[in-house]
Amino acid sequence: MTPEQIAKLPFRPNVGIMLRNADGLVFTAQRKDRPAGTEAWQMPQGGIDKGEDPQAAALRELEEETGIPPTLVRVEAEAPDWIEYDLPPELQGRLWGGKWRGQTQKWFLMRFTGSDDCIDIFKYDHEFTEWRWSPVDALIPNIVPFKRDVYARVIDSFADHL
Repeated sequence: MTPEQIAKLPFRPNVGIMLRNADGLVFTAQRKDRPAGTEAWQMPQGGIDKGEDPQAAALRELEEETGIPPTLVRVEAEAPDWIEYDLPPELQGRLWGGKWRGQTQKWFLMRFTGSDDCIDIFKYDHEFTEWRWSPVDALIPNIVPFKRDVYARVIDSFADHL
């Protein structure tokens, strides 16, 4: 696809979840589709189904990616704005069947009320190889570079709650 064609593509509707435990650490997981020897620790995120409410999508995606049911989280905040990002040039026109230029994301801050043994990243069709609790200041350095601005905006959106 040409840059002009890519610029005309819409953004994929998506949700993201900043899940914090009682110690204030954030759930992050290593993507399984990373090339050997590279790391990309990210917070849970996923697409919004047609007609689905963003908060409902966030709770569904959280359970699909972590095994954590909605009964073990409390929604504490919703980012006021949608956050958009473009895919890097090497991925544009290749991911998601070439239908989207990037994503527009609605982020939610949630508090995990369960114990670590309630987390099962392999329960469903898993996207991750491992998970950990990370301090907020480790989020940006450990995400892929093209999403660093997104994570900075998410952290800023929830600053009053962190």
